Amino acid sequence: MSLKNDEFPSSAAFDAISSSLSSDDSERKDAIKKGNAVFSFAIKNKAGKVESWFIDLKKTGEVGKGDAPSGGKADVTLSLSDDDFSKLVAGKTQAQRLFMSGKLKIKGDVMKATKMEPVLKKAQTKSKL
Repeated sequence: MSLKNDEFPSSAAFDAISSSLSSDDSERKDAIKKGNAVFSFAIKNKAGKVESWFIDLKKTGEVGKGDAPSGGKADVTLSLSDDDFSKLVAGKTQAQRLFMSGKLKIKGDVMKATKMEPVLKKAQTKSKL
């Protein structure tokens, strides 16, 4: 099942992240150990519509649509534009820079949010954004 939504071009990155986590069991376990949180992404497109995706690095290493896995809740929610998420996943900007400029909003455990960057870096190699 694809996580891509044509209204949100950067959403293809969630397929790349999912593929990265599911293709290598040891990498998935390593990401869960390092992340130890459920990350939610609220992405806003140019039309002003907001969609959510999550990455569960607490238990399963699963990536899906919505705020969190069923029955769970996100430890950290990152809100940003589709363009900025594309740049972040492509390695063209850093989360800290987006946060400091007000383009990235974080709700929840800010320290856990810093653990997301290595997972995005792994997706860069698989994503063509």
